[in-house]
Amino acid sequence: MAVSTQLLNFLTELLGEKGVRTEADDFLPDIILKPSSTEQVSEILKLCDAAGQALIPIGGKSGLAQGIHKTGDELGLSLERMNAVEEIDVHNRTMTVQAGCILQVAVEACEEEGLLLPMDFGARGSATVGGTVATNAGGNRVIRYGMMRDMVLGLEVVLADGTVVSSLNKMIKNNTGYDLKQLFIGAEGTLGVVTRVVVRLRPLAKSQNTALLAVPDFPALINLLHYLDSSAGGTLSAFEVMWPEYYEFITRDGSNHTPPLPHGSAYYVLVETLGANAETDAYSFENMLGQAMEEALFEDAVLAKSQSERNAIWEIRDDVLELFNLGPIIPYDISVTLDQMEEFVGELKAAMADIEDSICIIFGHLGDCNLHTILGSKNPEAFDPKALGELLYGIIAHYEGSISAEHGIGLSKRDYLHCSRSEEELALMRRIKLMMDPNNILNPNKVLAAEDVAALNN
Repeated sequence: MAVSTQLLNFLTELLGEKGVRTEADDFLPDIILKPSSTEQVSEILKLCDAAGQALIPIGGKSGLAQGIHKTGDELGLSLERMNAVEEIDVHNRTMTVQAGCILQVAVEACEEEGLLLPMDFGARGSATVGGTVATNAGGNRVIRYGMMRDMVLGLEVVLADGTVVSSLNKMIKNNTGYDLKQLFIGAEGTLGVVTRVVVRLRPLAKSQNTALLAVPDFPALINLLHYLDSSAGGTLSAFEVMWPEYYEFITRDGSNHTPPLPHGSAYYVLVETLGANAETDAYSFENMLGQAMEEALFEDAVLAKSQSERNAIWEIRDDVLELFNLGPIIPYDISVTLDQMEEFVGELKAAMADIEDSICIIFGHLGDCNLHTILGSKNPEAFDPKALGELLYGIIAHYEGSISAEHGIGLSKRDYLHCSRSEEELALMRRIKLMMDPNNILNPNKVLAAEDVAALNN
């Protein structure tokens, strides 16, 4: 069903010419609404709900699960004009921010006040705070600070019918009934549109120590993780593992990166701590690594002695786009428990080895069981995304893992959600969706298929 001319006229009158952008796009909605206030978002949803017009909430467009792709004649709803940092409460260590604020802008505003918003990942310069809430983003510091869900104290949300639910709580402890904000964190805009967020902040670290370690085998890798986590006194903030296929390709001859450690090891681990005393923390970090090396938990190391050296190590870990030079690939985001991870990777690599010209690259946030798995083919004609997805998710289901560790479900993983969720869980999700959005106008066909939700009415 095409967008009603009458509805579009109402929306244009509400938002003004600058509030409606029309541009043909193969994937995103052709018409994007750009409200400047929660009140305008509320009016938009009231009008669209009454007309049965579907919308897709759009953040920084950095998602990897096709969560903002159109499946029909949906309107886009971008909060890019609602981008203000409204308050940084130094005493309570909270930030109140509009959903369209770019994550990096929010982080830098906190740093100016000596505070830390711990959320950090490669797309920090384009992702929005609202988008990180809607997808329950993870990133590089989950091992210490948790997912976005662990940082959100309060939300303002507009429901499908335009009702504004404002619960801008600033307290860590608030046990007054149902924790309603959790319904919307990670829901990918299918249950409501997040417009403002209260985030918990932490003290800004005064020290940062980074090293790249070469580890000989998987048992040593797990023992190293546990040793560092217990020895660092709560300061371990990153434990990023690169399998050799990743590290050696990113640092190959002619690449943009000089390898800090020679090729040939089984694993490469980026470890980092955040602390409160630059001098004593540096000594403790080196002493901790020295003890780990004596116990043969790693075989070689390079310690960053400056910010530029630290950046160079992180750039190797973050340069995922370089992998597209291998051929057509798909980045997957999965979780498997540590005790099963080595066996899982072995089974996946064996299955991929049976496919001619296959690509299988693995790296990830091992401290929180999250692996980023890159599958593809060096031969474009042999590239079969559907077959690769079915292969990977079938193995994930066998190990009772998660088909999405931190990127969400969106459209690309929707049909495989049963690999990680029981039928009872899926049935409850459908009932919640039907209750919250009976006309199915909020990001329809994402996370759950529209027809499966509609069937509950029959």
